[in-house]
Amino acid sequence: METHIFGLRTAANREDQVVDYLISKLKKTPKSVLAIIRPHGMRGYIFIEVTSREDAEAMLQGVPYARGLLPAEIPYQEIEHMLEQVKVEMNIHKSDIVEIISGPFKRENAKVMRVNKQKEEIVVELLESAVPIPITVKMDAVKVIRREGSSENEE
Repeated sequence: METHIFGLRTAANREDQVVDYLISKLKKTPKSVLAIIRPHGMRGYIFIEVTSREDAEAMLQGVPYARGLLPAEIPYQEIEHMLEQVKVEMNIHKSDIVEIISGPFKRENAKVMRVNKQKEEIVVELLESAVPIPITVKMDAVKVIRREGSSENEE
């Protein structure tokens, strides 16, 4: 079966509502819509994979906040990078000094006490706190600023 991907313009910040409405519409009347893609961070557009443009246009009738299909079909290669998550190996070791870059302790420096690579979490202790309290944070919420035995900053 040949499929086509079309871009759908939506009202800004209403992408989730359009996707929810399309999914509920698909549950009631299954059409030839194969996938609905809402790329993270892309405002005003979602993508739908359908068997034909006519099916897509029929599916969009009456959908609130949908502003219409883009005129041209979108090749898969153009949106492929939005779909695949690239797993980046985190290079964090015990006793590294890290800066917390998100969450309630943002911009605090901490020392890594334990690394759990399966859960992608680390346990840190804040350097400037009077009482050392272990805090569990996600690996992507910190950046290494100094390694044990190294005095140079790392990015």
